[in-house]
Amino acid sequence: MHINTRTNEELVDIFRAREIALAERGWRSGEFVLREPIRASWQRSIDYGLQPDDVHVREDDLLGADELYESNRMLLDCAEPALQHLADRLGHHGNDGQLILVNAQATILASEGDGNNWQKPRDLGPGACWSEAERGTNALGTALVEGRSIMVGYGEHFLDRLSIFSCAAVPIRNPHGVLEGVLDLTRQGPMLQAQDSLLLLEMTASQIESRLFVATFGHQYVLAFHPRQQYLDTAWQGLLALDGEGKVLAANARACEFFGLDRTQLVGQPGESLVRDWQARFGYLKSGTGGCLQTPRGDFFYKTLHMPEPVAVPVSQPNVRRSNPIPSLESLAGSNNPRYLRELNMAVRGVQHDLPILLLGETGSGKEWVARALHQNSRRADKPFIAVNCAAIPEGLIESELFGYRDGAFTGARRGGMTGRLQQAHGGTLFLDEVGDMPLALQARLLRVLQERKVAPLGAGTEQDLDINLICATHRDVKTLVTESVFREDLYYRINGISVCLPALRERRDLRELCGTLLQRLGGGELSLADELLQLFAGYHWPGNIRQLEMILRTLLAMRLPDDSVLGLEHLPASTMEELLASKAVPQSSNIHEQEQELIRQALAEQDGNVSAAARTLGISRATLYRKLKQQS
Repeated sequence: MHINTRTNEELVDIFRAREIALAERGWRSGEFVLREPIRASWQRSIDYGLQPDDVHVREDDLLGADELYESNRMLLDCAEPALQHLADRLGHHGNDGQLILVNAQATILASEGDGNNWQKPRDLGPGACWSEAERGTNALGTALVEGRSIMVGYGEHFLDRLSIFSCAAVPIRNPHGVLEGVLDLTRQGPMLQAQDSLLLLEMTASQIESRLFVATFGHQYVLAFHPRQQYLDTAWQGLLALDGEGKVLAANARACEFFGLDRTQLVGQPGESLVRDWQARFGYLKSGTGGCLQTPRGDFFYKTLHMPEPVAVPVSQPNVRRSNPIPSLESLAGSNNPRYLRELNMAVRGVQHDLPILLLGETGSGKEWVARALHQNSRRADKPFIAVNCAAIPEGLIESELFGYRDGAFTGARRGGMTGRLQQAHGGTLFLDEVGDMPLALQARLLRVLQERKVAPLGAGTEQDLDINLICATHRDVKTLVTESVFREDLYYRINGISVCLPALRERRDLRELCGTLLQRLGGGELSLADELLQLFAGYHWPGNIRQLEMILRTLLAMRLPDDSVLGLEHLPASTMEELLASKAVPQSSNIHEQEQELIRQALAEQDGNVSAAARTLGISRATLYRKLKQQS
């Protein structure tokens, strides 16, 4: 039976019993006092129908990750960098604590920290609700009710099962002063340096609020100011959002303090009523120039944090690297790989008939170059080539990146909207790199687009026709992903019209020719590689494939002298030489072993047996040379 009312004496008795029980764990406060606002929160917890010994945890109504992000997109995007920075600063691996971000409904959106070394509640993950009505007195839920920073100490939680934790929480407000969420630090046992922790949380919350401020008014002017210049770009700066005429659209709490006005009085004020010689100051502000504002409340140093973004949506242009001509299919395949060339020629015939192409190969094996070459050999060569790396875009942003959005589609959307990559590729080719890393929810939407050849940006009510050629690429085994239910089988068959397997660099037999092609592309076409360098390349396993080879060639070009016409071992930095020599991932041929041994013998002979000098000559460490001498013995 739930008890819906308790006297203050009864609440104190419950708290006293709690403290006595916790004292057995080695902690005692010395005072049996239920302080405010904890007493008021305990009373609310009883009014909600909770009992101290309740242990039930609701898990059936947790929100999914996609739903969480879509409904809290701006708060999460603005909070993520600040959360990560604070987590690094607190050093959670030593503090056994957890940073938690919740929205205005007390739903956990994100957490940072090390939960491996402490008894973390099992319901402290994203999607769980930590309102007072659900969990009783806790810093997250109580801060939302109180609308202010809260400390809930060891033993002060209403529920017994939470009594071993301490937590501090600070509210996060949007530019209009409305509660947007709460930032919390929770740890097991008493809160160490509680006031310092609370101050760090408040500073981090202020940083998040500043990012929210700029994101909300991305199409207006955002001004930061403070009486002391060194406090600009800190948690104590005032913020104003101004329209093109200089009227105040929003102000943070600090700005209200500086002007001695509450938010309702400040918002709507023209700049002339706040700042002397406003028109001249506003002209400087709009140009991004900082300076000093003279006001009836004193002088303020200021800087322009943000200026309006262009309203127009960028016009799609073919994404072609004009300085680097697209290689031919023959140069991509090489002279010693007729099977690979045959597959590429079949893929060309496929794109000419608008068949989807799936490129399979290790990271760095040149999938985008192949995709560009296929596009250049298609009937769409004069149309856009739009490349999207599905693994490089945060999961929460990839949908808007692909499909675009209309003006006002969500809070913080760019004024005028944004054209998605699908629409940018209309008439041309869309290249989806690392498609195996695409989230499942987005796979379903992409499948529908490919089936119906229509696309609707986020927030748009009508669909638009879509005419694209699709080329996808991945380094992952898509068939295995389908078996593991992380990639849709129907989408796999939709993108796999013709598949092309790109060989890894270690499997190619045209290394000299490939290096020549890459040198030509890098502006070193008149140069050649020494035979001993090519032999060293041939014995290496190339985990980064062509991308890694290209970087080493760029390094060689940077290290050469003006008169050098041949690139050799002397142009390799010591660290690169050591890595190439130490490769053991694949068996090396006897020729490479013999070449390496001969190089070592020559270096020792030239240095009269001095191992240190020989190592310097070879560009490797003395320890590596000793290890290789031991292998020879």
